[in-house]
Amino acid sequence: KNKRLKDAIFGAAAACKEATLKHGKDKVTNATIGVMLDDNEELITLPTIEKVFKEIPMKELVAYAPISGLPEYLKAAENLTFANCRPEGYTSAVATAGGTGAIHHAIMNYAEIGEKVLTSDWFWGTYNVICVEQGKKLQNFTLFDENRNFNFASFKENVEDILKVQESILIILKTPAHNTTGFKLTEDDWDKVLDLLKTYAAKGKKAVVLTDIAYIDYAGEKNEVRSFMKKFGNLPENILGLFSFSMSKGYTFYGQRTGALVAVSSKKEVIEEFNEIMKYSSRACWSNINRGAMELLLRVQNDDNIYKSFEKDREEAHKLIQARGDLFMKEARECNLPALPYTGGFFLSVPTDNPQKVADLLHEDLIYAVPLKLGVRVAVCSVPIKKISGMAEKMNNALKKA
Repeated sequence: KNKRLKDAIFGAAAACKEATLKHGKDKVTNATIGVMLDDNEELITLPTIEKVFKEIPMKELVAYAPISGLPEYLKAAENLTFANCRPEGYTSAVATAGGTGAIHHAIMNYAEIGEKVLTSDWFWGTYNVICVEQGKKLQNFTLFDENRNFNFASFKENVEDILKVQESILIILKTPAHNTTGFKLTEDDWDKVLDLLKTYAAKGKKAVVLTDIAYIDYAGEKNEVRSFMKKFGNLPENILGLFSFSMSKGYTFYGQRTGALVAVSSKKEVIEEFNEIMKYSSRACWSNINRGAMELLLRVQNDDNIYKSFEKDREEAHKLIQARGDLFMKEARECNLPALPYTGGFFLSVPTDNPQKVADLLHEDLIYAVPLKLGVRVAVCSVPIKKISGMAEKMNNALKKA
């Protein structure tokens, strides 16, 4: 098949590592890595999570789990996904190998071989890798209009284009705290998206909306950033809502690969089918996932004192990266750097016609960011605030030279 993975993120990270060995960590700005680093550039692990994990008996850490996941974990994943914004309808969840596993299962089961899956033009490249692996095609709508708001016209045009040919459509929307830009859809944007799909549902077409919420815990107040989820209640039975829950960022449990795919439908039979097909795919893919991580989540959620401590830890981490993003955007406005709208999350981006050239020019200032198809991505989650200061101006200079 001649499969070969080309990943811009790991390529940029490798170049940064080489520069760090040559010049020293203090002189190099590493804006490539999608994990939270503290101001000493060490990996952040939430103290409460670390403490609880070390208290779990070895036998619970290493034992097999049920194929679909521990039942208590699945209930907790649903509750954490929706918080106080649970949509009306039938819901369920299946445990997955991180948020990536949730996306894998959605594409595997809700798009046929040869069909198109729709997402925005600013997107996480792994969506395409999964589609290609499964014999599907990723189609992109333009995320931003001329005013840098959600480009509903482009979204509508692409939905129409796909549903002229297909009887169903899978749409992936990464919001809030979008990777790669930090953008989020507004309540009004969601109304337009779902109203459009309702018109196609009335014509007998099927639509599945997968909302990738991997970074939602760093997007703002818990219920405020989830308020849109209520809109998935009481939809036509041929519109299915999916949400990819992940422990990677929210619990700083990146490498433990634990998440869930959560579903909501107005029809009971749709959810029953979801349970069966997801269980089948899990058995065929990873058999079962990390029991220790599921146990960890339950120990955190089931003890009020532990949970309060955990939320305090996470909010401190959230404030740290939000301050970095806000400072970058403030300085971007001051020097007229055309950074895309950022509301929160791990990343922000600057559009350019020549991303690789801009990224290479930044190397002259020992700044390492990720060149994407449409621009350069900056991982504010990993850059100490002292290195954020002045970064926007240097990026602006690189843009002018390119």
